[in-house]
Amino acid sequence: MKKNVGALDKIIRLIIAAAIVYFIYSNVLIGVWAIVEAVVGAIMLLTALIECCGLYTVFGIKTCCAKSH
Repeated sequence: MKKNVGALDKIIRLIIAAAIVYFIYSNVLIGVWAIVEAVVGAIMLLTALIECCGLYTVFGIKTCCAKSH
């Protein structure tokens, strides 16, 4: 997999994932919405860690800097 998530994008994804975890554990999100948001948060965390987003690949988006050789 080629990396297509840049540094700022990665930070934003990590912040969103952390906010979702906070909202779930503070019982702001409950029930089905908590499950849906947990899945979204897990996807955000995973894509931030591996620096590759499947939707970015499909749409040809790349937020990371291209390295020139």
